[in-house]
Amino acid sequence: MPSAPHDLAAFLVEAKRRPYAGLDDDATVAAPLLAGSKQLEHHAPPYAYRDIYFGMGFFVGQETVSRDERVIWSMSYSGGVRAEITEREIFLAIYKFLRQALLRVGVEEPYRGPRLFEQDGMAYRNEIEGSIDRFHGVETIARQDGTPLYELRYGGGLLR
Repeated sequence: MPSAPHDLAAFLVEAKRRPYAGLDDDATVAAPLLAGSKQLEHHAPPYAYRDIYFGMGFFVGQETVSRDERVIWSMSYSGGVRAEITEREIFLAIYKFLRQALLRVGVEEPYRGPRLFEQDGMAYRNEIEGSIDRFHGVETIARQDGTPLYELRYGGGLLR
């Protein structure tokens, strides 16, 4: 089993805080590799991060990290806002809240957001199993009263 470079987790945190969660427009690629996708990138040699996803209400995507132009780590994900949520204001509030949670990603578990984050009447929960070399998890957002609003499943690890 290969071990992760000690700086991979720190790079992942930096890469995840900037493009989507940080709304860094410079990270958005104008001509994505796959037609119809959104593509976000972050570079800090020797590492390069790429996140390609499709959809908005329900979305699927994949993140990759390359070191010296060789992909060494990847994470796939799918999920989104519950189908019955159709009001634009609620939809936008959920994703604004999600970005706030994702900004709190830490080097101990650099996959999505923290285990728990609460703000503005919503609660983000992230249940994670594994470590940076092989992991999976589920993140959810619910109202404080427990009404589910959003769910995403993810998994990944070091490639070998």
